[in-house]
Amino acid sequence: MALEFTDENFQDEVLSSDQPVLVDFWAEWCGPCKMLGPIIDELATEFDGKAKVGKVDIDTNRDAAVKYEIQSIPSIIIFKNGEITNKFVGIASKDDLSEAINAAM
Repeated sequence: MALEFTDENFQDEVLSSDQPVLVDFWAEWCGPCKMLGPIIDELATEFDGKAKVGKVDIDTNRDAAVKYEIQSIPSIIIFKNGEITNKFVGIASKDDLSEAINAAM
């Protein structure tokens, strides 16, 4: 199951993580985001212990969305050591996301 990242825990969970982190910026009202949801959960299971996989609800966590200039959702950012290593806007394939996480390891 994907983790829930918030404005409050973003620094600790994402930027200070010693593992790569996939962050899915989404919202409840976003149809494509809901389609991507099961893929995000699968990646969370597959990378458990090797990378963090989680979501940020942009409606309740605006600071992170503004900081990373999220213009459209879904947007996915891969972080390593607090730095962005990859970014996807729109629906991305599970294979593409897996490759991006592996590349950040």
